Amino acid sequence: MLDYDSNMLVDSDRRAMELQLLSFSSPHMRAFHLAWLSLFSCFISAFSVPPLLPVMNVTEATVATASVVSLFAIFISRLIMGPPCDLLGPRVASAFVSLSTAVLSVLVVLFGDVASPCGFIILRFVSGLSLANFVANQYWMSSMFAPSAVGLANAVSAGWANMGSAFAQLVMPLAYSCLLHVGVVHTMALRLVILLPAGLQTASAMAVLFFAQDLPEGNFSVTKKKTKRTGTENFWKIIKDGIGNYRGWILALTYGYCSGVELTMENNVAVYFRQKFNMGMETAGALASCFGMMNVISRPIGGMASDVMSDSFGMRGRLWALWLVQSVGAVMCLLLGRMSDGGASLGLDVMVLVVFAFFIQAASGLTFGVVPFVSKRSLGVISGMTGSGGAVGAIVTQLLFFSGSRFSIDTGISLMGLMMLICTIPITFIYFPKLGGMFCAPLISDESDDDGDYELLK
Repeated sequence: MLDYDSNMLVDSDRRAMELQLLSFSSPHMRAFHLAWLSLFSCFISAFSVPPLLPVMNVTEATVATASVVSLFAIFISRLIMGPPCDLLGPRVASAFVSLSTAVLSVLVVLFGDVASPCGFIILRFVSGLSLANFVANQYWMSSMFAPSAVGLANAVSAGWANMGSAFAQLVMPLAYSCLLHVGVVHTMALRLVILLPAGLQTASAMAVLFFAQDLPEGNFSVTKKKTKRTGTENFWKIIKDGIGNYRGWILALTYGYCSGVELTMENNVAVYFRQKFNMGMETAGALASCFGMMNVISRPIGGMASDVMSDSFGMRGRLWALWLVQSVGAVMCLLLGRMSDGGASLGLDVMVLVVFAFFIQAASGLTFGVVPFVSKRSLGVISGMTGSGGAVGAIVTQLLFFSGSRFSIDTGISLMGLMMLICTIPITFIYFPKLGGMFCAPLISDESDDDGDYELLK
């Protein structure tokens, strides 16, 4: 039906059935734009430091340790973020994460030595915490958009936000060089550049608080009185139902080897170009930004593909598309790691990197095309589990393949592709009694759900 107040097609729960990217008038689209902008600023913060490594005088061991610490921060914060979204709403949860991590980053930069090993590791840990905002982002989109559009909304919002990593790769070295050019000394230029993301986080958080709402019908603080989402008993029920749903664990594993691989590459791709082609900081950063920039089209295409496949084949279509796209991404990862064997040129390397980025980022969009259907009651917990799975995958691949001198960066990328192929297989085990799976039709035809959740397989 048409909602005359917002001029959008909505379902019976007033969730939008379409994505009007050029609109800012409806509560659905205000939430959409402010959610991705807020997460965009957090991605800039989380990946602001790696492009500046050549001027920070830190050892390779410190860089490796800091990368793992940053990923660990992402894992912990995303895992914890689910219940606050379920109980307080995504708007407050998002703003709190952005503001608190911005303040902590400012304190570290002003009162610590970010070029020292300890200060460098602390800064990366604090900036990594900001990516808990991703869980609020995906929860928010799943609350604002109907099943026919939720895959696309989730994918575009997260995809555009992920461009923050590319923005950091491209802009941070240039901003630092500009400050040096106008006469700012090295240490002050470094501090000023690193403070930039904190300002963006603060501005976006304030906009989220004052110009957006949690749900189509209003804010959580008003609407929660009409729901069952209050009280300690219900809090633990939400946690238990989410953790006890095996689909959430499989999606967490899957996401670990699409988004997790993306996180690992964003930590290492500039190093890859600097080592393999002896590039300077600005050139390597510009080429590395190509990887993150693909998010502007790749993740949205993944979300759109999920919705289109669902229209034709239901949940079976969403799952088959996810498995196929992630498997192709794994093959491209293997190929990228083997490029040095044939003496590949820079142009060919960049081309394979871009194709690789497209498929793994599209797989991330396809993953969150499935997440909203796992559990209505525990949507925040499932989103948190899946999002933190991305961080776990990145931690594992970083520790196994990119820490120390055991493997060259090319060999590490190849082995990471092999692990992707293996960890994509469990998608075949996902089954919904009312929606079916990759190989089996639904068992239950009744779409009613008295308690607002999907039936779980025990």
